[in-house]
Amino acid sequence: MRSLVRRSLANAAGDRGLSTVEVVILAPVMILFILVLVAFGQLVDGRGALDGAARDAARSGSLQRDAGSAMAEAQKAADADLSDVCSGPVSVNQTSAGFEDADLFTVEVSCEVRGLAMLGLDVPTRLTASFTSPLDPFKRKA
Repeated sequence: MRSLVRRSLANAAGDRGLSTVEVVILAPVMILFILVLVAFGQLVDGRGALDGAARDAARSGSLQRDAGSAMAEAQKAADADLSDVCSGPVSVNQTSAGFEDADLFTVEVSCEVRGLAMLGLDVPTRLTASFTSPLDPFKRKA
């Protein structure tokens, strides 16, 4: 009986500190995994914000009377929507043909989105979104 107790005490002494080693190894891996999830979550959030900005830019541009003011308003709308999402300038380009004789106003909005920069990975992430809005026929006739 005593030899059984001695063996179990010897086994317990050999396992001391094992959970500390597991925590030291697994904690950084778990923290890195959580940070990667947060970074990709920011990319998804940036994608949604870019889609919304393209919609707002196309809509505000389609309500104008001429192409110059349409692009200026589209740029203002995209800049306002993406001020806290993009890490650089916001680019707005008209991809529809013409303005006076067209029925649709299409813009493409793109920018560098913050995402993996929070992990120290300076991976450029340029996202692009496009949206089409019908031109207002009553505004153009006046």
